[in-house]
Amino acid sequence: MIKVDQISKTFKDVTAVNKVSLEIKKGEIVCLIGPSGSGKSTVLRCIHGLETPEKGSIYVNNELLDAKNSNKYRALRNKMGFVFQHFNLFPHKTVLENLTLAPMQAFGVSEEEATKTGCQYLERVGLLDKKDEYPSTLSGGQKQRVAIARSLCLHPEVMLFDEPTSALDPEMVMEVLEVMKELAKQGMTMIVVTHEMGFAREVASRVLFLENGKVIEDRDSKEFFEQPKSERSKNFLSKVMYY
Repeated sequence: MIKVDQISKTFKDVTAVNKVSLEIKKGEIVCLIGPSGSGKSTVLRCIHGLETPEKGSIYVNNELLDAKNSNKYRALRNKMGFVFQHFNLFPHKTVLENLTLAPMQAFGVSEEEATKTGCQYLERVGLLDKKDEYPSTLSGGQKQRVAIARSLCLHPEVMLFDEPTSALDPEMVMEVLEVMKELAKQGMTMIVVTHEMGFAREVASRVLFLENGKVIEDRDSKEFFEQPKSERSKNFLSKVMYY
C-alpha cells in the first residue's frame, strides 16, 4: 500500500532521515519508535507530503507521490489521514464545524452529508454530545479524539499518527489509545510514531526502531519486544519498558 524507497531528508547541516526504506501493507499497524530526534516524525511527514525528501521515492498504491504532478499528488495525499501531536483544531469553529469544513470545501460534499458523516464519527469516538461546543471547552484527550474523527471524515485508506498522546496528561492518554485500538480492530491501516511502548507491543503488527535517521530494526512486534537483535534496541527497551 505504501512503499518508501531510500528517502533522505536534511535540515541545514543535520541529516534527519538517512536512506530509509519501508513497506506498509493494507491492514498493517506499524509503529515507529526510537529516541527523540531519531527521524521518526520526519519519516511520517515525508510519507504524507508535509516534507519533501531530497533523495528517494514514496509510492502510495504503487503510484509515485510526486509534487510535480499536482492533481495526482493531491489525490494520493487524500488517501492518508494525519493526526498531529497538538490537535490543530480551529478554535473559532465548533467541534462539528471542525469536522465538516474539509469535506465541504475540499471535496464539495453537501452540508447535510458532511454533518451526517461528522456526527457518525463523533459518536464513534464518544463525543457526539460535544458537537456544538468549541475546542477551548474540551480536555486534551477530547481534542485529540476530535482530531482523529476529523481525519476519518475524509475516508482515508491509511491513518498516520505523529505522537498523538505526547501532549496529553497521563490520565488522558488511555482514552485516545482506546480509539486507536478500536480503529486497529476494524482493519484500518496505521503508521504510528509513538513513545507508548505498551500500545506498540499490544497493537502493532510490526515495529521499526530508528536512530540517527536510520532504521536499525524492522521486525514483528512480538519478536522485537521479546528478542531485539541490536544492542542499541536492547539498551533502549531496557530504559523504557516496565514489565
